[in-house]
Amino acid sequence: MKNILFLFFFNISVFAQVEKMEPPFWYAGLHNSDLQIMFYGKNIAQNSVEISNGITIKNIQKTENPNYLFVTINTENSQPQELIFTFKNNNKSFTQKYSLKERKKNSSFRKGYDASDVIYLLMPDRFANGNPKNDSDNSVAEKGNRSLPGGRHGGDIEGIIKNLDYIKELGATSIWSTPLCEDNDETYSYHGYGQSDVYKIDPRYGSNEDYLRLSSELHQRGMKNIMDYVTNHWGWRHWMIKDLPTYDWVHQFPTFTQSNYRMTTQFDINASATDAEHCMDGWFVKSMPDLNQSNPLLLTYLIQNAIWWIEYADLDGFRVDTFSYNDKVGISKWCKSILDEYPYFNIVGEVWMHDQAQMAYWQKDSKIGAIQSYNSNLPSVMDFTLHDAFGNVFNEDESSWDKGMIKVYDNFTNDFLYPNPNNIMTFLENHDTMRFNEIYKNDFKKYQLGMTLIATVRGIPQLYYGSEIGMAGNKDKGGDAAIRLDFPGGWDGDTNNAFTNAGRTAEQKQYFDFTSKLLQWRKTNDAVHFGKMKHYVPHNNVYVYFRYTDNKSVMIILNNSTKTQTLKTNRFKESIQNYTAGKEVLSGNTIDLKNEITIEAKSSLIIELQ
Repeated sequence: MKNILFLFFFNISVFAQVEKMEPPFWYAGLHNSDLQIMFYGKNIAQNSVEISNGITIKNIQKTENPNYLFVTINTENSQPQELIFTFKNNNKSFTQKYSLKERKKNSSFRKGYDASDVIYLLMPDRFANGNPKNDSDNSVAEKGNRSLPGGRHGGDIEGIIKNLDYIKELGATSIWSTPLCEDNDETYSYHGYGQSDVYKIDPRYGSNEDYLRLSSELHQRGMKNIMDYVTNHWGWRHWMIKDLPTYDWVHQFPTFTQSNYRMTTQFDINASATDAEHCMDGWFVKSMPDLNQSNPLLLTYLIQNAIWWIEYADLDGFRVDTFSYNDKVGISKWCKSILDEYPYFNIVGEVWMHDQAQMAYWQKDSKIGAIQSYNSNLPSVMDFTLHDAFGNVFNEDESSWDKGMIKVYDNFTNDFLYPNPNNIMTFLENHDTMRFNEIYKNDFKKYQLGMTLIATVRGIPQLYYGSEIGMAGNKDKGGDAAIRLDFPGGWDGDTNNAFTNAGRTAEQKQYFDFTSKLLQWRKTNDAVHFGKMKHYVPHNNVYVYFRYTDNKSVMIILNNSTKTQTLKTNRFKESIQNYTAGKEVLSGNTIDLKNEITIEAKSSLIIELQ
């Protein structure tokens, strides 16, 4: 027994120098054959490094912190294999295994989400609790407490998996979950944006293997998995923040400096240098240290972490949080590196701005960006200006020049600014905004107008969980918790289970049935996926537009007025062309197109021309 104990403790002392190794493993056959491995351990930089199997070490970089060693190897033409790193210091040495794994078949050609998809945004902690046993975990600070509005409520990956058929029945084809990686803040950690370990799923959501299983379950249903990725900041409890690799790993100031949030300073030719610095380098909030993407070690770390998750979890896309707060050169390199590896992957960035030219600046191959010789390499942005219009448009009449549906029309008149307007995410609401159904006091007709619009205009529609059953919530009165309520039926003991037809209230069923019929139809019509758009200046608060291809055309009419309207069809002759009738999608009725169309107040028509 003494010998066994001796060997046990001997091994601990020998191998203790490598406490962390990131990426924890890698994949053979990637486009970029250079791999930067970060080794972390007490005074590990005192060692020299060798590697087995004829692999070349291209660079060994030490920093001012002796607990880090960055080793770059070349994996060109390498096969899946086990490598051995040998660390030597004088007469002492120890070894560390490292795996190059096999990639999934055709991994480089994975197809990201696009305008044929409908994205379902959910907050995992608030969606469904599939495994109550993981509500709390000894390894993290905050424990489950569903009675606390801003606390951990217990929703998890298992809850998502158990309700994927519900999401599919709804008609969504992809899910975007807010971050699932570990967030170890003491309180208010459920949102996940203050990550403390970016290689580890938060144990209150499950495990890395559970996340891989989520992707697999989605793909078995023909659905896609979009990860919410945060490049701008980590949480202050991240293990690396406690022992920084380099002083400039994060942006530091003599005293705490918060971002001024003035993203226009990123391209404003008149902006002062100090204002630009305080936008990009200031911390988003006190608990979220701002990462320095101009540090090449960190930038490579973030690129490799993103690629690791794509390969490991078989991802179909990213949504990037606070995209325009990053160092714009660094984030451009980050995007390009991912797209060089996966040319058909899609990435949408949160660029929360209120002017189309300013948003278009951030889309890949923007002519506006090119004026300053800048290309973000970001394929998609979120349509915040359309969201701005949704703030009150369905309560407005057209008594003034700029009220009512003209707001929506004007949004699309600026599409010429975007390099790819079809690759823009449209949405009524998300996890940071006022609930649409709260704004409009659960007026079902106004919900129909909004959903019909985002389902049929150009771009990629995104639906926020619960909107489809009429969920509301007043952010002004209840804060973020009010717009992130638990989905009814996601917890044992819930008296209302909106995940099932039998469990829905009459109002929930009305919302769900309409949404499902609309989105299931959308799957079948490529004219609203990738067709061109032609629209007509709204008259009397009625907006008419067409989505069309060479052999298919859909006419959409939105009557935002409080009166029944009759439209003369000769005004739309250039779009109706030789079609004489059409089938209204939601009712199944045949619509005569020869003379006029009558549409009720606060209603919509989706007409497939025949």
